[in-house]
Amino acid sequence: MGEVITITSGKGGVGKSTATGNIAVGLAQNGKKVVAVDFDIGLRNLDMILGLENRIVYDVVDVMEGKCNLSQALINDKRTKGLYFLPASQSKDKDILNKEKVKILIEDLKKDFDYILLDSPAGIESGFEHSIFWADRALVVVTPEVSSVRDSDRVIGIIDAKSDKAKNGLEVQKHIIINRLKPELVQKGEMLSNEDVLNILALPLIGLVPEDNKVVSATNSGEPVIYTNSPSGEAYKRIVNRILGDEVAFPEFKSRSGFIDTFKRLFQ
Repeated sequence: MGEVITITSGKGGVGKSTATGNIAVGLAQNGKKVVAVDFDIGLRNLDMILGLENRIVYDVVDVMEGKCNLSQALINDKRTKGLYFLPASQSKDKDILNKEKVKILIEDLKKDFDYILLDSPAGIESGFEHSIFWADRALVVVTPEVSSVRDSDRVIGIIDAKSDKAKNGLEVQKHIIINRLKPELVQKGEMLSNEDVLNILALPLIGLVPEDNKVVSATNSGEPVIYTNSPSGEAYKRIVNRILGDEVAFPEFKSRSGFIDTFKRLFQ
């Protein structure tokens, strides 16, 4: 049975869909059979990141409503044959998702895939709760700014309270991806460092992704940045290796002494 990994965040615009697409590609490049499912009903961004927007005929809601078979809706990636994509609906409301129908979908996917990556909508709306309910693991994408960290702290609490594992006395494995880190600002004490973020959220780190202009051009071209040797591409490769169980060192950034105490007070 495959592992369900939900990629989530406390707020929009932090790079969650970018992380989902790149991690999915990386896992498939390592010989795994992977499906990336876009649960951001009504918006749909993952298809553009993967460069598959023109090949969509059916979506995840069509599958759950019985309008098509799962195999009809799944799209095989153009470059990485082990990767499949199940798009979100742009015309339906997030409230259309049904917990039991989502469960059936996830169970079907677990039979055929090593990894099922769920691109969660940001925040705490119904689509978010459906995407985290059946998760085996959650990767929380956060940018090193106070609002993102604060919202992510709330999301972590919801995962610990409302997931299926939580209801059965178990815990969803959770890790942090710090995105859009600017080392020069961390050195100056003008941006939260990775230590600052981890001390607040109290979860292990699985990825540090630096700010990189290549991400924008990669998204516009539909070629995930992990295909390149850019700083962010290399960072996503390291995240994939850690998901697969490899020990990979993290780069170190210094933070100004006492900087963390300012932000800890926001969570008291």
